[in-house]
Amino acid sequence: MIDEITVNSTAREELINIDRDIAGFIKRSEIKDGAITIFVPHTTAAVTINENADPSVARDIIKGLATVIPRNGGYSHIEGNSDAHIKASLIGHSERLIVSGGRPLLGTWQSVYFCEFDGPRTRRMILQIQ
Repeated sequence: MIDEITVNSTAREELINIDRDIAGFIKRSEIKDGAITIFVPHTTAAVTINENADPSVARDIIKGLATVIPRNGGYSHIEGNSDAHIKASLIGHSERLIVSGGRPLLGTWQSVYFCEFDGPRTRRMILQIQ
């Protein structure tokens, strides 16, 4: 089963928790045990798993990436969003989760985040259950 989910970002860079989207997709699929792949088909967005207990972690990730990969880094790309392309490449465009008992297996403090690096935009994610 494959489905597409829309994500609306509100800032140039933000991490958006997509746990509810993933749980809803798993529920609709009626799968109890298997795997789910989350794929982001954009070159300036990504997906990652990280801490959900403290919202400052997501802000720190964005801040840390901006320190290492500044927005105005003297890049050649004419669109002016090379930093977003680099960040998306480093974070990655897919994640795979184990599904057990109809739920994604995540650690106590883990959540799945859509990573926007060139927003605000309306984006899509492709989810596949296996």
